Amino acid sequence: MPGRYPVVAAKTPSRTSRIVEAKPPRPRTPKAPPNAPRATAEDQLARYRDKRDFSQTTEPAGRYHVPPAKQLRFVIQKHDATRLHYDLRLELDGTFKSWAVTRGPSLDPADKRLAVEVEDHPLDYGDFEGTIPEDQYGGGTVQLWDRGTWTPEGNGNARSALAAGDLKFTLHGRRLHGSWVLVRMKGDRFAGKRTNWLLIKHHDEAAGTAADTAALMAEDRSVASGRPMAAIAAGTGRAPTPFMVKTRKPVAANATWQSDQGSAHDLRAAANTPAKRRKM
Repeated sequence: MPGRYPVVAAKTPSRTSRIVEAKPPRPRTPKAPPNAPRATAEDQLARYRDKRDFSQTTEPAGRYHVPPAKQLRFVIQKHDATRLHYDLRLELDGTFKSWAVTRGPSLDPADKRLAVEVEDHPLDYGDFEGTIPEDQYGGGTVQLWDRGTWTPEGNGNARSALAAGDLKFTLHGRRLHGSWVLVRMKGDRFAGKRTNWLLIKHHDEAAGTAADTAALMAEDRSVASGRPMAAIAAGTGRAPTPFMVKTRKPVAANATWQSDQGSAHDLRAAANTPAKRRKM
């Protein structure tokens, strides 16, 4: 009914009530120059050295100077350890960023291969072909299966791409060519004990089928010595040709990589307490 309820004038909000306090701008983190080193090679090799005892020798602890090259290098080592796998190593910031590809690379873009991130390795490791004693870390036969140069794609900042978990790159190898990508998996089925990636071939002229991949994986000749795995395990045949340090004396054909001492196979007999073998 009219006049039953008093009429109350609407309040006009004061000018001060409408003022929203401006938030201070977020501080901007300065961007590092592309490919500028952040951590030294010494820092990056800490995990590698923690797993090995170099009291008898300085090799291959990464103290051997490997001259820089005009292009970034890569190696893939076929490694018959606890189970056969292929170690992909990409040179970056003075070390090899490394992944254990459980079934080897596939030329088929639809066939995504698991690549388990492992510790950085010294660059002189890229010339090793031989055996690691069975009672030591990674014991088994190692073959230089592929090697060459690699180029980061996109803006060329490989470090940023790795940090983002999406590294696109091009390989120029003896066996592998074309565009690839390493994608870090988000799931953590292993409670942080290891970091899993996927190695995927991009669609290009170097891509292939499952049959092409099978034929590629059947190739059992070293790109450095021409030897099959059996000859490397037996220590026979010619020594591998150096790639990372071309002026260095070639690794002997019967080289034994002492994972608790270094690459000096002549020091194996002097080992007092060989490291306990660990699963790869």
